[in-house]
Amino acid sequence: MGERRVGTVSRGIRCPIFREGDDLAAMVTESVLAAAESEDGFEVRDRDIVAITESVVGRCQGNYASVDDIAADVKAKLGGETIGIIWPILSRNRFAICLRGMAKGAKKVVLMLSYPSDEVGNALLTMDQIDESGVNPYSDVLTLEKYRELFGENKHQFTGVDYVSYYGDLIREMGAEAEIIFANHAEEILSYTKNVITCDIHTRERTKRKLREKGANVYGMDDILTAPVNGSGYNENYGLLGSNKATEDTVKLFPRDAQGLVLDIQKRMLEKTGKHVEVMIYGDGAFKDPVGKIWELADPVVSPFYTPGLEGTPNELKLKYLADNDFADLSGEALRDAISKAIKAKGEESLVGNMASEGTTPRRLTDLIGSLCDLTSGSGDKGTPVIYIQGYFDNYTTGR
Repeated sequence: MGERRVGTVSRGIRCPIFREGDDLAAMVTESVLAAAESEDGFEVRDRDIVAITESVVGRCQGNYASVDDIAADVKAKLGGETIGIIWPILSRNRFAICLRGMAKGAKKVVLMLSYPSDEVGNALLTMDQIDESGVNPYSDVLTLEKYRELFGENKHQFTGVDYVSYYGDLIREMGAEAEIIFANHAEEILSYTKNVITCDIHTRERTKRKLREKGANVYGMDDILTAPVNGSGYNENYGLLGSNKATEDTVKLFPRDAQGLVLDIQKRMLEKTGKHVEVMIYGDGAFKDPVGKIWELADPVVSPFYTPGLEGTPNELKLKYLADNDFADLSGEALRDAISKAIKAKGEESLVGNMASEGTTPRRLTDLIGSLCDLTSGSGDKGTPVIYIQGYFDNYTTGR
């Protein structure tokens, strides 16, 4: 057999429709092995990667919560009177049902939106609109009336939704009074109420600290539904963060307690194939859309659970740097041999700071692989909630 000519391959694995209570470890293992033996098959190798989308994990766990469950927890923690809800992302899938629950647990909601966009890049306004208005987004607080006077109605570039109206209507539909303001300093909410839910994702710890220092009773979305309410689902680490709309009245929460699942699949694959594969659960990929400027990561992390072999960052050399610098006088077979020798000699020590590794993206392996999985599986009707990756840990010398 000749040398290997293919590097990394990412395959979507078609699976049954998963339901609550299904034995996910068995079904994922069976689906991967069936794909391997199909006419489009492949040979299972050591350090292949099995990745499962978080949505099917949450579904099989039955990890759901209703609007009423959210409302009960919000009322218990924030008192049920006036609450501030600050800096949510603009999303029907990610936040609308959570907002309904929060509003149902209060008499009045002061909704504070960041502008010109939310945390992950969904735009309320363009920077050109900001420039033309003379508003300073770093300091100015806008009422809804001032926002409308200056900017009118602004619909989301992709969804066509005016989120300002949409969120206001949702609050009122739940029986609460709604007041909407626009501000980029968390402390501004304290002019309205000391009871606050901060809905930012990646900056939440700083936001909570700043508000607590000012005496606020503040919870993050990650502090709501950290334990069951009336038998609901929950997530002790992330609460409502990472949840998705399931129905008009329920959300599916981010998976919990799934380290055993990834280890179980790894064990089953070893028993059936004799190969040691890595396994991970993935949610959003960590990439940014260049047109809409939307950063994909609305989940608190890309991968909440993974086998130990996926810990760390890549340790790679930049082939084009070696070709253009260290071995600029070589070509053909001599160049290939010199680069192969350099790769084999790199060892396991970190290459951070080494010019020959510059530009090789020192991101965590789970973030990189999760992005590859998310792009492979898509968010629609591909029917491939499991991704099988081969050759990710190969380099230029593998198979030679």
